[in-house]
Amino acid sequence: MTESASGSGLVVGGLCKTYRNGVRALDGVDLRVLPGMYGLLGPNGAGKSTLMRTLATLQSPDSGTISLDGVDVLADPDYQRARLGYLPQQIGSYPGVTARGLLDRFVWLKGHTDRGFRRREVERLLDRVNLADAAEQTVSTYSGGMLRRFGIALALIGSPRLLIVDEPTAGLDPVERNRFHHVLSDVAVDAIVLLSTHIVEDIENLCARLAIIDKGRIVAEGTTADLIASCRGRLWEKVVPRGEELPEALHIGARPTGTRVVVESATRPGDDFEPHDPTLEDVYYLALAATGSKEAA
Repeated sequence: MTESASGSGLVVGGLCKTYRNGVRALDGVDLRVLPGMYGLLGPNGAGKSTLMRTLATLQSPDSGTISLDGVDVLADPDYQRARLGYLPQQIGSYPGVTARGLLDRFVWLKGHTDRGFRRREVERLLDRVNLADAAEQTVSTYSGGMLRRFGIALALIGSPRLLIVDEPTAGLDPVERNRFHHVLSDVAVDAIVLLSTHIVEDIENLCARLAIIDKGRIVAEGTTADLIASCRGRLWEKVVPRGEELPEALHIGARPTGTRVVVESATRPGDDFEPHDPTLEDVYYLALAATGSKEAA
């Protein structure tokens, strides 16, 4: 094992990746993720999934460094793999195989050949993700939320030091999303959890610290509270009646009487504007606006 950055946590330095079609998916990404829940927020195509796959050692970067607890991951990828849990966007399943049977097989594939240990590990994982009552149900019949929780059970085999979850709540209803949030929060007590998503609410509910990525670059990073505080005094809002022309806005939202517009300005842009109390969504749109991203409109 090769020692890299000192201290605990996941440290990424100058990570770059360009695909053969010329798309520069990662452009000098720097991150330090300590134990707990850390959010990676960005629009589709921002480079989130490329970063997740690279950190999971599923693909190699063109340049840059990755270390976990001081160990150089690029020089010793097996060190990371032995301590990694990874939940990708899509989870497949085998027809006719129960959750208990499939989970047992994956525990065995992780190198745990003792039958008694596998039985205990399977039951522990099923309980942790609240699927014990559905253990004999075939995974292919699971709902979207149940399938995501089963994916977390697979990712938690062996109690990983680093858990990477990529767009975990996309398509889930509010009840399943809330249930999934509880599972992730519980895991983050003992591990580094990197949550990649384009859903602002997921980050706001779960992560004390986050980074916003767009066009392969980190465009904002810090605690949720500090990022929101940096926007105070810069944002204004008003409701524009239906049929009237909308001003250029940071973002807009429907209201019963018209359209609410939020704009950025050092001073009040008009007598009919009121101060806007910033949220993480505003931080997100401001960061994207700085890069010229279409999603900021």
